[in-house]
Amino acid sequence: MTTDTELLQALARQEELLKSLLAALSKPKLGLHNDTGICKIYCNRQHNNCLWYTLTNGEPVPVNATALTGYLKELKFEQTSRRGKPCHKLSTTIAADRLYLLESGHDTHFSKALLSAIASLTHEQLIQPITISPAPGDDESVLFCRVWIGSYYIKAPYTEDTDWKQTAKTAIAAVKAIQTSS
Repeated sequence: MTTDTELLQALARQEELLKSLLAALSKPKLGLHNDTGICKIYCNRQHNNCLWYTLTNGEPVPVNATALTGYLKELKFEQTSRRGKPCHKLSTTIAADRLYLLESGHDTHFSKALLSAIASLTHEQLIQPITISPAPGDDESVLFCRVWIGSYYIKAPYTEDTDWKQTAKTAIAAVKAIQTSS
């Protein structure tokens, strides 16, 4: 029969092993590999009938994976230029096997669904890996975003009356809070 002391010692060893595993996962890859820098993924359906894509030499390359799972590191709006005109984008940084930067239009359904889901999560949920999955809309130009924590789908509906400034502020503040607490 296991004593309480033996059980506590086993749990302490398990905790140390988990800490070692997390430390190993956060270190950069050593040796030869192809995962340098950030992988920027564009989240829209404008190119090649795909849901999201990267650019190689200015040409869209479809991302065939149906989901991205990792730790949410940053959520911010940036002003960029597309086709010579200023525009605003939502940039979402996810740490996984490397850093991924998801870029979507600031007022797209993808961005709204992502912001709404993130704003609805607790601190405890946000420190866990999240899964982001693009989902096509009925219209060929519409792309939605599904957010999961483990096998739990985050339902965060929004309407035309949603206060997007407040939703965005809440989501961005929540992500900043998890970064300052870690």
